[in-house]
Amino acid sequence: MRERRKARRAALEVLYQSETSDLSVEDIVDGRLFCRGGSLPGFAAQLLTGIEGCRGRIDEIISASTEHWALERMSIVDRNILRIAIYEMLSESDIPTSVSVNEAVELAKAYGSSESGKFVNGILGRVAHDLEELGAASANQDDTG
Repeated sequence: MRERRKARRAALEVLYQSETSDLSVEDIVDGRLFCRGGSLPGFAAQLLTGIEGCRGRIDEIISASTEHWALERMSIVDRNILRIAIYEMLSESDIPTSVSVNEAVELAKAYGSSESGKFVNGILGRVAHDLEELGAASANQDDTG
């Protein structure tokens, strides 16, 4: 399994554990409570730090990209897969958006419900479109400014 895929899975496990317990992501990582005999991959730690640093913005993007689905109504797995992918789309310029979306869909198929892959793909498709339009508008503004 590719290293980044393993890291995404580890990050998902930590985020899930944090939401289902009274522990923060930091407590889980510091206490090595996520671990099944291994250490947290560096990319997973990078994802977790980044997601925690801009969770409010990420959650706003998710909320703005869903129709009739409050963030709290989403499954914990789907919500955290979306957080991982959107963080990558916003902050990891070396990862193509299509890769972030594909990896998120694969995680959703593996760990979510039978509909999770489609759900995650649909939301991330809207987010990618919105971010692309925002980037184009910003570039046009820079050209005219």
